[in-house]
Amino acid sequence: MKSPFIKWLVLSIVTILIAEIFKKAIHFDDLFYNSLSEQLTSQQIENFLGFQKKWQWVGYVFIPVLMLIKTSIIATILYISLFFSSKDLKFKNLWNIVLKAEFIFLLVPVFKIVWFCFFQTNYTLDDVQNFYPLSALNIVEYKNLETWFLYPFQTLNLFELAYIIYLGYQVGKLTNIKPDHGLKIVVYSYVPALLLWVVTIMFFTLNYS
Repeated sequence: MKSPFIKWLVLSIVTILIAEIFKKAIHFDDLFYNSLSEQLTSQQIENFLGFQKKWQWVGYVFIPVLMLIKTSIIATILYISLFFSSKDLKFKNLWNIVLKAEFIFLLVPVFKIVWFCFFQTNYTLDDVQNFYPLSALNIVEYKNLETWFLYPFQTLNLFELAYIIYLGYQVGKLTNIKPDHGLKIVVYSYVPALLLWVVTIMFFTLNYS
């Protein structure tokens, strides 16, 4: 899969498949039904689930678009950083390594499936939504946190660390510099952008929760 467009297509398809497997594995419809049973009537919930299933194809379209936007932005951030470091690289090559790095995050729903199927078999929809494997949120009980603190604690996880290290390694390999220099480029460019994104999410969560 040398072409980044093929990687993007495969990444999008696999993401959709794992998402569907995840929903089946955790019995999402039942969880959703139980979470709304005290607020809505059975007929209202059934109608809502029917509406959701009818329009779930929109989500299938949204995932590839979101993946394209996310990886393109990260590749652009790396491209700008390398440009100012006097490293002339093709955007296509950077997008390619960002797409490869994104496959790391496919392990997150896999870990969640294993966790809820074999370890925490008694769970609610809130438990599923707020559980992020190998993250700081697992150390601090999510019920004790303010809503706007949930996302930063989720973002602080080992998958994100592996993502940064892998990007650094690939950037170093692509630019023929030492791996630690490639890691510095990623830390000085991607990490600040990630922090800005986290702060933005916290701001909107605080103002609209």
